[in-house]
Amino acid sequence: MYVREYECSERLETNQEARGHAVTRRAWLQHAAWLTAAAGFPRLAAAATEISPVMEKLSTFMAEARNRGLPDNVLQETKHHILDTIAAMVSGSELPPGRMAIQFAREYGGEKVATVVASNILCGPIEAAFANGELAHSDETDDDFTTGGAHPGCAVVPAALATGEQFAISGTHLVRAVALGYDLALRAMKTVGPGMKETHNLVGTMGAAGAAGCVAGLNAQQMRWLLDYAMQQAGAGIGTWRRDTDHISKGFLFGAMGARNGVNAALVVHTGWTGVNDVLSGPNNFVESYNAKADPSGMVDKLGELYGVMVTTLKKWTTGGPIQAPLDALENLRKRHPFEAAQIQKVVVRAATSAAYTVNNREMPDISLQHLVAVMLLDKTVSFHAAHDKARMQDPAVLRERAKVQLVPDEELEKLIPVRVAIVEVTFTDGTQLSERVEHVRGTPDNPMNREEVVAKARELMAPVLGEKVCSNLIDRVLALENVKNVRELRPLLQAPAHAERPKR
Repeated sequence: MYVREYECSERLETNQEARGHAVTRRAWLQHAAWLTAAAGFPRLAAAATEISPVMEKLSTFMAEARNRGLPDNVLQETKHHILDTIAAMVSGSELPPGRMAIQFAREYGGEKVATVVASNILCGPIEAAFANGELAHSDETDDDFTTGGAHPGCAVVPAALATGEQFAISGTHLVRAVALGYDLALRAMKTVGPGMKETHNLVGTMGAAGAAGCVAGLNAQQMRWLLDYAMQQAGAGIGTWRRDTDHISKGFLFGAMGARNGVNAALVVHTGWTGVNDVLSGPNNFVESYNAKADPSGMVDKLGELYGVMVTTLKKWTTGGPIQAPLDALENLRKRHPFEAAQIQKVVVRAATSAAYTVNNREMPDISLQHLVAVMLLDKTVSFHAAHDKARMQDPAVLRERAKVQLVPDEELEKLIPVRVAIVEVTFTDGTQLSERVEHVRGTPDNPMNREEVVAKARELMAPVLGEKVCSNLIDRVLALENVKNVRELRPLLQAPAHAERPKR
């Protein structure tokens, strides 16, 4: 406290000399009043400069991330999630939210620094992160936390890519930045608790800020200021996204807003902005503002041991989360007992009550359980194209199968949330009954997809937009990011020809 008073007095005296001693009696009285007031609030003054052990550990970990190697399994999984998110951006370019994101970047983009995926647009890193975040969550293709509550990749990866081009970092640096983003995103959500407030922007902003700060090479002090600016923005977002049938507002909340916030926070600190040293402790800190009962130490729980990316689900099916398990169940049943749609009399799907509510007869094809079960019966799979073919929701053949599907909310399965367990019971026209219970959806940490499956999904999403050759080259480059010296090398592969020149689906 005394040091700060002395510094203030010294500055005032120096300014006095510079003005030829033209300091009025009022100025001295105001200065004395400030010192008196400050002396009356010693705790508040101390809180402005003190750094808690939690913040010290977290900011140091963040600053060292760019130089810290990842375990082999974490390295591979992080690259899988980068590829999966890029694939979501590319496929999202052909959906309404993605098209609007590209149009926004075209009209309002800044300096030509960073790539807007699946377009020929270069713009500023903040605008590119924003547009790519919207692209990444144009639908339900991107990853999500196994425990529910957020989709981290659609904010983290766009933020890392945009700042990666700004600072011309290596592929290894990019992977480490993305892994850090997932670490922060997971711990922010777990610390304040899912459901305390809207957590989707919290996860996106914190994850994107961590990734962008790592890309920018911020030191520990700068990381503390970064967290200040990130957490100031992280509390935004309300649950009205559940009413967005066009997925545009939802894409903004889940991906675009967080990616923009994180990059913005990293860039202002990189240019010299200072901030509060510790927003995890002291009066009005971030954690108590979200949840007064939360423990800030959750932000550093098992740092360097539990990696956020390792507990994030890669979706096998490009659909809403609660539909994943029923589709898995039908696929498992068909493998053991091949059948045709005409042989089915009835399909009963039992799902957790909250999950059933989310996907019950929705007007969006990729979030309507009954519709996609009907498509699965007819097609024996659910492709990206089929999951987004809204016109097919009125197809008589689909409607005929849909009439066979019954969704039953199950309170016993609700008790298992956040694990999304589903039970599918199929009754055949000959009276035969089969049942399949899915405990762990394909793509979750307990039942992960292998590399071949990850690549197959990415290829399905990207080849129709980029073409087979560019798609293959992009996949190869992402899966070997440690060999990329400058992420700007990815730019020609991330861009796409004019829409009219694209390969037809």
